[in-house]
Amino acid sequence: MTRTGDELSVVCLETEAPPAARAEGGWRALKLHGPISFTEVGVLSALTGALAGAGLSLFALSTYDTDYLLVRDADLSRALEALRRAAYEIA
Repeated sequence: MTRTGDELSVVCLETEAPPAARAEGGWRALKLHGPISFTEVGVLSALTGALAGAGLSLFALSTYDTDYLLVRDADLSRALEALRRAAYEIA
């Protein structure tokens, strides 16, 4: 959940979104193995670069311990293949 002066954004399961909310479904979450130290540099840049190189858009979320990359459900196979080609281990 993030709040600015202009909006409140909540990321949740599609089934949990309030009926009247402006929502966009059809995303799949990829969880990075964490915890990831705040001193680590370039983690998201490397991963998002691999996905961008495959022509895929994403939505990134960070928590205290780790990060999540959300990709379109229809792009999940291509996203996983792009990450494997970039030598990332997929569990």
